[in-house]
Amino acid sequence: MEILVLAVAGLFILGPDRLPSAAAWVGRNLRRVREYATGARDQLRSELGPEYDELRKPLQDLQQLRNFDPKHAVAKHLFDDEPVFTNGTTLPTASPSTASTPAAPREEKSLNPGERPPIDPDAT
Repeated sequence: MEILVLAVAGLFILGPDRLPSAAAWVGRNLRRVREYATGARDQLRSELGPEYDELRKPLQDLQQLRNFDPKHAVAKHLFDDEPVFTNGTTLPTASPSTASTPAAPREEKSLNPGERPPIDPDAT
Protein backbone atom coordinates (compact mmCIF):
# COMPACT_ATOMS: atom_id res chain seq x y z
CA MET A 1 0.00 0.00 0.00
CA GLU A 2 2.85 2.40 0.88
CA ILE A 3 4.58 1.72 -2.43
CA LEU A 4 1.38 2.58 -4.27
CA VAL A 5 1.12 5.88 -2.39
CA LEU A 6 4.77 6.67 -3.20
CA ALA A 7 4.23 5.84 -6.88
CA VAL A 8 1.17 8.10 -7.11
CA ALA A 9 3.00 10.91 -5.27
CA GLY A 10 6.00 10.47 -7.59
CA LEU A 11 3.70 10.60 -10.59
CA PHE A 12 2.26 13.91 -9.44
CA ILE A 13 5.60 15.41 -8.37
CA LEU A 14 7.82 14.25 -11.24
CA GLY A 15 5.25 13.72 -13.94
CA PRO A 16 4.94 10.74 -16.27
CA ASP A 17 7.99 11.81 -18.31
CA ARG A 18 10.60 11.80 -15.52
CA LEU A 19 9.13 9.09 -13.25
CA PRO A 20 10.73 6.07 -15.07
CA SER A 21 14.19 7.66 -15.09
CA ALA A 22 13.86 8.63 -11.41
CA ALA A 23 12.81 5.08 -10.49
CA ALA A 24 15.80 3.69 -12.41
CA TRP A 25 18.13 6.13 -10.62
CA VAL A 26 16.76 5.10 -7.21
CA GLY A 27 17.15 1.41 -8.13
CA ARG A 28 20.77 1.89 -9.25
CA ASN A 29 21.70 3.78 -6.10
CA LEU A 30 20.00 1.26 -3.81
CA ARG A 31 21.86 -1.55 -5.56
CA ARG A 32 25.15 0.38 -5.15
CA VAL A 33 24.53 0.97 -1.43
CA ARG A 34 23.70 -2.72 -0.96
CA GLU A 35 26.96 -3.69 -2.71
CA TYR A 36 28.95 -1.31 -0.48
CA ALA A 37 27.35 -2.75 2.65
CA THR A 38 27.99 -6.32 1.52
CA GLY A 39 31.60 -5.49 0.68
CA ALA A 40 32.14 -3.80 4.04
CA ARG A 41 30.62 -6.77 5.88
CA ASP A 42 32.78 -9.24 3.94
CA GLN A 43 35.91 -7.17 4.54
CA LEU A 44 35.13 -6.91 8.26
CA ARG A 45 34.51 -10.66 8.44
CA SER A 46 37.80 -11.44 6.67
CA GLU A 47 39.82 -9.06 8.88
CA LEU A 48 38.28 -10.11 12.19
CA GLY A 49 37.97 -13.82 11.47
CA PRO A 50 36.28 -15.77 14.28
CA GLU A 51 35.98 -12.62 16.41
CA TYR A 52 33.35 -11.38 13.94
CA ASP A 53 30.87 -13.96 15.21
CA GLU A 54 31.56 -12.88 18.79
CA LEU A 55 30.70 -9.30 17.81
CA ARG A 56 27.50 -10.36 16.07
CA LYS A 57 26.14 -12.29 19.09
CA PRO A 58 25.26 -9.18 21.19
CA LEU A 59 23.72 -7.55 18.12
CA GLN A 60 21.52 -10.57 17.55
CA ASP A 61 20.43 -10.42 21.19
CA LEU A 62 19.50 -6.76 20.70
CA GLN A 63 17.49 -7.64 17.62
CA GLN A 64 15.51 -10.10 19.73
CA LEU A 65 14.67 -7.27 22.14
CA ARG A 66 12.94 -5.43 19.30
CA ASN A 67 10.37 -8.22 19.24
CA PHE A 68 9.70 -7.93 22.99
CA ASP A 69 6.02 -7.45 23.84
CA PRO A 70 5.62 -6.11 27.40
CA LYS A 71 1.96 -7.15 27.74
CA HIS A 72 2.69 -10.67 26.63
CA ALA A 73 5.79 -10.84 28.84
CA VAL A 74 3.88 -9.75 31.95
CA ALA A 75 1.11 -12.24 31.31
CA LYS A 76 3.62 -14.99 30.60
CA HIS A 77 5.60 -14.09 33.73
CA LEU A 78 2.50 -14.11 35.91
CA PHE A 79 1.29 -17.45 34.65
CA ASP A 80 4.38 -19.29 33.37
CA ASP A 81 7.34 -17.50 35.05
CA GLU A 82 9.12 -17.00 31.71
CA PRO A 83 8.89 -13.83 29.55
CA VAL A 84 8.48 -14.55 25.85
CA PHE A 85 9.04 -12.45 22.72
CA THR A 86 6.36 -12.07 20.09
CA ASN A 87 8.33 -14.37 17.80
CA GLY A 88 8.22 -17.13 20.43
CA THR A 89 11.75 -16.88 21.83
CA THR A 90 12.42 -16.32 25.50
CA LEU A 91 14.61 -13.79 27.25
CA PRO A 92 18.23 -14.85 27.62
CA THR A 93 18.77 -15.96 31.20
CA ALA A 94 21.95 -15.63 33.18
CA SER A 95 23.84 -18.81 33.81
CA PRO A 96 24.25 -19.83 37.45
CA SER A 97 27.97 -19.04 37.27
CA THR A 98 27.31 -15.42 36.21
CA ALA A 99 24.31 -14.81 38.45
CA SER A 100 25.18 -12.51 41.31
CA THR A 101 24.44 -13.58 44.84
CA PRO A 102 23.09 -11.06 47.30
CA ALA A 103 25.60 -9.74 49.79
CA ALA A 104 25.35 -10.96 53.34
CA PRO A 105 23.77 -8.40 55.67
CA ARG A 106 26.26 -6.50 57.75
CA GLU A 107 26.06 -6.80 61.47
CA GLU A 108 25.23 -3.46 63.08
CA LYS A 109 27.34 -2.67 66.11
CA SER A 110 25.80 -0.41 68.71
CA LEU A 111 27.78 2.66 69.70
CA ASN A 112 28.92 3.41 73.23
CA PRO A 113 27.69 6.67 74.77
CA GLY A 114 29.73 9.58 73.39
CA GLU A 115 31.27 7.47 70.59
CA ARG A 116 31.16 8.99 67.11
CA PRO A 117 29.75 6.87 64.29
CA PRO A 118 32.19 5.72 61.59
CA ILE A 119 32.32 7.93 58.50
CA ASP A 120 32.32 6.65 54.97
CA PRO A 121 34.24 9.25 52.92
CA ASP A 122 32.85 7.87 49.65
CA ALA A 123 29.26 8.38 50.80
CA THR A 124 29.68 12.06 51.75
